[in-house]
Amino acid sequence: MILDGDKWKVEDMPDMTGETVVVTGANSGLGFEAAKGFTRKNAEVVMACRDTERAQDAKEDIETEIDDARLEVIQLDLASLESVDEFVEEFKQEHSRLDVLCNNAGVMAIPYSETEDGFEKQIGVNHLGHFALTAGLIDTLQETENSRIILQSSGLHRNADLEVENLMQERSYDKWRQYANSKLANVLFSYELDRRLEDDTSALACHPGYADTHLQIVGPEKEGSRAKKIGAKITNKIVAQSASMGALPMMYAATSEDVESGDFIGPAGIMQMRGYPEKQESSEASHDRDLAERLWERSEELTGKEFNL
Repeated sequence: MILDGDKWKVEDMPDMTGETVVVTGANSGLGFEAAKGFTRKNAEVVMACRDTERAQDAKEDIETEIDDARLEVIQLDLASLESVDEFVEEFKQEHSRLDVLCNNAGVMAIPYSETEDGFEKQIGVNHLGHFALTAGLIDTLQETENSRIILQSSGLHRNADLEVENLMQERSYDKWRQYANSKLANVLFSYELDRRLEDDTSALACHPGYADTHLQIVGPEKEGSRAKKIGAKITNKIVAQSASMGALPMMYAATSEDVESGDFIGPAGIMQMRGYPEKQESSEASHDRDLAERLWERSEELTGKEFNL
């Protein structure tokens, strides 16, 4: 048994032969490392990515490293509800089971922009896109024994000031506050799923600490700020842990026998920014049941998706 605080690694994952895993944003960063880890343990991994060309390159990289890799790329743009529906339809045409859904993809601290459906992009991609995706796949998850839904959050969820009535931050947009809001939404969604699920499907949330990925670079790129981009790269090199370490909480949540539905997993090191995965406590706001219920109802209204749980 792997206990909290022990150095849990990819090698500690159980064999996943016969299991199917979906990882959103699997072409780079945490998603790529998780897809590689699941593949190494013999799972069939569906790489759900917006940019299929980059995803195919990532798929080939994993296939070069791992013999008999079972990988598939299906296009998914979480900024488009139409794309989410198309992904769900294509996935169900090819697969009758889904053991793990890793809602991992996201955007961070970008200038104000909107999704195809008119949602502010951070809440639209990080929360509403994954809400709609999970709703579309929930029947397949429930039909698969001991399936798990993983929501990738962030330690910055503790900085949130989430108002369901002002979900798009239309009155006063702050890119970092909205990122925190979207990450709190991930945890609230996970906990509300846990409360509503009555079968053996589990819902867990996790965060990677401070991991070196391209996520920190996108915001400065969209701003056109060369100085901020250079600063982000330097900070990543000095402070951040590797993407492979940052992906461990997600893989731990997805496979460990020592976790339960409703758990929150993150790195065990200093300030929860780096280290091996352990169970942790999320923010007080994340346990606000009224807030979670109101967010759920608003998310159903905005996406037009219902779970019927």
